[in-house]
Amino acid sequence: MIEIKEKSQCCGCTACSSICPKKAIIMKQDEEGFIYPVIDKSKCVNCGLCDKVCPVKNIKKEKFEQKAYIVNNKNEEIRRDSTSGGAFTPIAEYVLNRGGVVFGATFDINYKVVHAYVDSKEKLTIFRGSKYVQSFLGDTFKQVKDFLNKSVMVCFSGTPCQIEGLKNFLQKDYENLITVDVMCHAVPSPLVWKKYLNYEMSKLKGKKIEKVLFRDKSKYGYKYSTMTIKTDKDEYSRGVESDPYLRAFFGDLSDRPSCYDCKFKKQCHASDFTIWDCFVVDNFDKNLDDDKGTSRILINTEKGKKIFEEIKKNFNFTEVETQSLVKNVKEMLHSVETNEKRTQFFKELNKMNESDFFRKWFPDTIKVKIERTVRVTMAKTGVYKCIKKLANFSRITLTK
Repeated sequence: MIEIKEKSQCCGCTACSSICPKKAIIMKQDEEGFIYPVIDKSKCVNCGLCDKVCPVKNIKKEKFEQKAYIVNNKNEEIRRDSTSGGAFTPIAEYVLNRGGVVFGATFDINYKVVHAYVDSKEKLTIFRGSKYVQSFLGDTFKQVKDFLNKSVMVCFSGTPCQIEGLKNFLQKDYENLITVDVMCHAVPSPLVWKKYLNYEMSKLKGKKIEKVLFRDKSKYGYKYSTMTIKTDKDEYSRGVESDPYLRAFFGDLSDRPSCYDCKFKKQCHASDFTIWDCFVVDNFDKNLDDDKGTSRILINTEKGKKIFEEIKKNFNFTEVETQSLVKNVKEMLHSVETNEKRTQFFKELNKMNESDFFRKWFPDTIKVKIERTVRVTMAKTGVYKCIKKLANFSRITLTK
């Protein structure tokens, strides 16, 4: 029987609840907004399957001669709508062209981040763009298994822990499963996201959200992270130094406890493909650096290699040395550092009203206003690109 004594030892992947033959495990949200398994001991028969499939308890040790690329999708519309270079779409289309389905993170009607699947290329747009929130998986793992057992090809995208949770749940390899993980900084709380969205919407004239962009490239280019919320009447847009949600995320205030002791920080992931941003494009190929977004692709399996050979015609790409691609990528090997103010942050999140809370924790001080002006100016003049290359300029001061 699985038992969560330390919350840092649960990534919330749902593998345990999905595998339980007696439906004795349900996932419940805690006071921070993260879900954890709760066991009904009266239903449990001590079969041990929940422990067997837990990815935190059963870390996969993969070893493979990886291939590494930087890519830009040749379709400018797809790349414009994607967070970086549009690497995921050709992989997904490979599956859809073979009558398959594609799973990924999207928004529901209330802008909660959830996992869902699509069966057509036209619907792939719902997966484009980063979602800096831990997605709700629900019965996704069971749906994947049902498709696989019916010989339907499946592409599943998610965080590294979600991929390992899925593979452990399946308990065997499926030739018709293709997995893609996105390099993960950490997963923020869905509760913080919900309260933040309420807070920002209370200040806007519009009542209906039409679009949310966690990384809006249209404002100041690819290298400057901007949060944008578009409504039926107006829009909100602020950069990484000003927006409360981005400040909480990049300041490691709102992350899941397991992210501070992540068991999935390793070079060779359990997925077929690992994809993530490439801000330092000109370190590899200056011809691909147009500030519209570029992706890194790390191929972790033989299956991934074969698929890339078939889809590479969709990319402008350069093959690079694997170790060169992953050099100085902190997110790959290191967990985020615990913010000493995190406990107080969540305590006040639940006690204060949304307006007072976000204004207290993320005041728009003179210092923040100056930094916003400087960053925007640098982004417009191209100086920001150089700063981004020389240092991790997105680490910010969170409070007064």
